[in-house]
Amino acid sequence: MDKPKILVVEDSPTNMKLIIEILKAKSYELIKAIDGEQALDLAFEELPDLIVLDVILPKKNGFQVCRQLKTTPSTQDIKIILLTSKSQNSDRFWGLKQGADDYITKPFEEDQLLSSISRLLF
Repeated sequence: MDKPKILVVEDSPTNMKLIIEILKAKSYELIKAIDGEQALDLAFEELPDLIVLDVILPKKNGFQVCRQLKTTPSTQDIKIILLTSKSQNSDRFWGLKQGADDYITKPFEEDQLLSSISRLLF
């Protein structure tokens, strides 16, 4: 497998920088989006191997993005990790119900994110 391509969708510049730094150290090919509509456009265009997706986003939230990608044949197999500050059990339930492959709450541990990515990609 070539370098796995990961789309990071995060509207907070601070969180985006942190996530990108963690993933750059592992030599993934990275693509960035700052809102739900841009995330969908890039997912359909780039067909990443995995998406790290915030839930609270401008234009379309992460649940909507996840549902649309998982119900579209060309993108339904893309692995999605919801990485969010929404920590209620009901949020986790709805995230997984929309098709997310994992649900991680912020603040998160670097090892937790990398372990989830590794498990889903390899």
